[in-house]
Amino acid sequence: MSRMSPLIRTLCASAIVSVALNAALPALAHAQDLPASAPQTSPTDAQGLPAGAVAVVNGVQIPQSAMEDAVRTAVSRGSDVDTPQLRAAIKQQLIIREVLRQQAVRAHYDQRPEVAQAAEDQKVDVEIQSWLQDNVHAPEPTERQIRARYDSVNTELGKYEYKPQFVVLADQAVAKDVIAQARAGQPFDALARKYSIVPSKENGGEMPWVSFKTPVVAGKTRGVPVDVARMLAQLPVGGVAPQPVQSGQAWVVVRLEDKRPMKVQAYSDVKDQIRRQIIAESMDAGAAKLVKSLVQSATIVQ
Repeated sequence: MSRMSPLIRTLCASAIVSVALNAALPALAHAQDLPASAPQTSPTDAQGLPAGAVAVVNGVQIPQSAMEDAVRTAVSRGSDVDTPQLRAAIKQQLIIREVLRQQAVRAHYDQRPEVAQAAEDQKVDVEIQSWLQDNVHAPEPTERQIRARYDSVNTELGKYEYKPQFVVLADQAVAKDVIAQARAGQPFDALARKYSIVPSKENGGEMPWVSFKTPVVAGKTRGVPVDVARMLAQLPVGGVAPQPVQSGQAWVVVRLEDKRPMKVQAYSDVKDQIRRQIIAESMDAGAAKLVKSLVQSATIVQ
């Protein structure tokens, strides 16, 4: 077929452990917050942190400079703003990264050829990736599992599929101003590049095609926030929602770029992609379980 079905797009959306570490670690940190059993500090303990350190993992300091570098990177990409919540999340990611780095070094992965060949600023990421790939394993899915996933996804697809375009903002007033500009004739892709705070801004706010049944039911919108999905289903092609839609702490300006009848691909056409996706999900789950265990057994002061 000339185009990829929503089934393929949905099943290819999750990252496998072998993706770049800077993409994998945030997902792990979000899914597996530092366990309650991990050593935590009291206010008095925090005063005992070495000067210039945000945490100590098994005796190894994580410097404040690493936190500042990570925050600057996140903010410069336009996907985040510098908030206490962002800093707390980044600190967790740095702790997880250090725990994994220590495991990789203990197993001499820092001496691997692929690490020696990597750029200096990528060596730690490469050794951690290599160690994870060798220590996280996923069973081969059965034919029944693959078929069940195919049937499950197809039952949630609707009569149409939608091509959304979003501008995501942190402020409702700015979102309303963006809507006014869009309705006055300003190109939506230019507004997304100027105002949006998420990575899709680089694509002018364009998102992948998605299909869901209508009336919209929470939990069955293929990952689209339910209120956003309801708005997409109501808009005419080219239409911009009259009001921004709140999603968590963000405000979303919604435009329906295009709409077309849903067409499901045959099982034989997507079977291999589904198999790979099930393996990827098992790898993700295995990595999260391994990280949780390692963090629980680590001595962490923060």
